[in-house]
Amino acid sequence: MTDMFKNYFDKLLTQLAVDYNCTAEDFLKDSNTVVTAALNEGRRLYSTKKTFLSMATVGRGTVISADESIHEFLYGFAKSKQGHQLMEHRNLAAIDRELAKYGYGLTQTHHMFLPCRDVTPQADYAVKWYCDEEIHQFYSDERFENAICEAALSTRPDRIAVVACDGDNIMGMAGCSEDAPHWMQIGIDVMPEYRSKGVGTYLVTLLKNRITEMGDIPFYGTGAGNLHSQNIALNCGFKPAWVEIEAKPIRG
Repeated sequence: MTDMFKNYFDKLLTQLAVDYNCTAEDFLKDSNTVVTAALNEGRRLYSTKKTFLSMATVGRGTVISADESIHEFLYGFAKSKQGHQLMEHRNLAAIDRELAKYGYGLTQTHHMFLPCRDVTPQADYAVKWYCDEEIHQFYSDERFENAICEAALSTRPDRIAVVACDGDNIMGMAGCSEDAPHWMQIGIDVMPEYRSKGVGTYLVTLLKNRITEMGDIPFYGTGAGNLHSQNIALNCGFKPAWVEIEAKPIRG
């Protein structure tokens, strides 16, 4: 573990404790932990409502923050399993079946990354920077569903976006939203005709470095099967740090 990664990892444990209404030490246990969900001040703001169930692991025990109505099932189900096993499909499927009784279902697992090393951008594309309200002009553009939010959100506002340009054409955009105080989640979109040219790695590296220079914390998330996105994270100096999943109401 590099000094850089350890510094960010220690901050992550503190943030996850706020998000999941537990202690930082709970994530370092070999056993699993079930706690009651809460709307703690300073949490990452993805919803204004308490989660019915969220799970996270940093590779040891899993912390499950959930509504008390499902605690009895969770205690029995999780006590004999290793933390990482709860993120395997067969166990997620069993949890999903139980959640359905309450009108909820699991979303996809989110594989999350933190910085572990400095990276110098290798490309030299022309770029434009946008901050805060300057980003709002792009909300109607469906090309940037990963780089920025779908609309201006007071709960987790978009803070910075950087665009690579080929003349008047946008090649790609990397953006970050402030999901919790000083926690900047990076997303990236590259136009199909400009993929496999290093645009994504270049933009994410630029943005990661800018966030670091500001004294904030850059982090990156992607799906389990999105290997291209995971490789961008690795190439930009990120390292896998935690995995999480949550439940959402089932739409009729």
